[in-house]
Amino acid sequence: MNEAEKAQQLKQNTYKMIKVQVMGSIGSILLGLALYGIFAAKGNAFHPLLNDPDVLYSMLITGAVIMAWEIVVFISIVKQRAVLTDNK
Repeated sequence: MNEAEKAQQLKQNTYKMIKVQVMGSIGSILLGLALYGIFAAKGNAFHPLLNDPDVLYSMLITGAVIMAWEIVVFISIVKQRAVLTDNK
C-alpha cells in the first residue's frame, strides 16, 4: 500500500470517527436529560416529559445503549487507525 492510499484511508477513518462521535452524542444527551429528570428535577423539570418516570427510564436505557454502541464501534475504528499508522 503506497502513501497516497494510506492517506486516503486515514482520511476516511477520521471521517468515520467524527460520524460515530456525532451519532453518539445523542446518547449522551439522552442519558444526561434522564439523569436530570430522575435525580435533580424532583417533579419540577423544564419540560413535562422529564417528570414522567416511564419516559425517563426509557431515555436512560436508550442513551446507555447508544453510548455502548458508540464505544464498540469507536474502538474498532481506533484499531484500524493504529494498523494504518503503525506500518510506516
